[in-house]
Amino acid sequence: MNEIVLMSDPKVAAIPVAECGEPLVDVRRGGSLLVDTRKQDPAEAFAHLREGVLARLLKAQASLPRGVRLLFVEGYRPPSLQREYFEEYAGRLRSAHAEWSDAQLHSAASRYVSPPEIAPHSAGAAVDLTLADADGRELDLGTRMNADPEESEGACYTDAAGIGERARANRRMPGEALADAGLVNYPTEWWHWSFGDRYWALVTGEAAARYGPQDLIPRA
Repeated sequence: MNEIVLMSDPKVAAIPVAECGEPLVDVRRGGSLLVDTRKQDPAEAFAHLREGVLARLLKAQASLPRGVRLLFVEGYRPPSLQREYFEEYAGRLRSAHAEWSDAQLHSAASRYVSPPEIAPHSAGAAVDLTLADADGRELDLGTRMNADPEESEGACYTDAAGIGERARANRRMPGEALADAGLVNYPTEWWHWSFGDRYWALVTGEAAARYGPQDLIPRA
């Protein structure tokens, strides 16, 4: 397995943001994507992405085999909610590893939740998704979506060795489509893909990110 660059790596934070001003849009408009409601929130924030990310997601969807669809679970996440998620997971790790330093905790927490200051979800640049069949039933991708490294014993890592061949093939299917459409995967989470954020810029060699954190969702 290649070395994994975590979201907490200083190289990610060092990427500048050249905000392009592209709007956040509701992915449910047009009805082309299957949208799951498990992360639905009162403000409907979860169902939004930057326009360019959605366009690439639809391109990936169109290249999948007949009878297989992307199942969208979560896109935009307000910075306050991102901070809540990060602190909750870091707190769980602190309870389990009292001997860890703050730096160790921050790094370990970033395997599963991005630090709030650089989180792709809060820029509307990231999407958590899985695969479904033509009837909307989820396919086997080796773990449940959002399984953390402790629960899954590392099987949540995209290239984890301890998953079955069918699950591996099912991970490869959207992986190829999404990568061809320009998105990058966070390798500790098979379900997390992004475009235009700092992590994407680092992975692709771009000089700057296109999208920075957003506090409000513009009406689309």
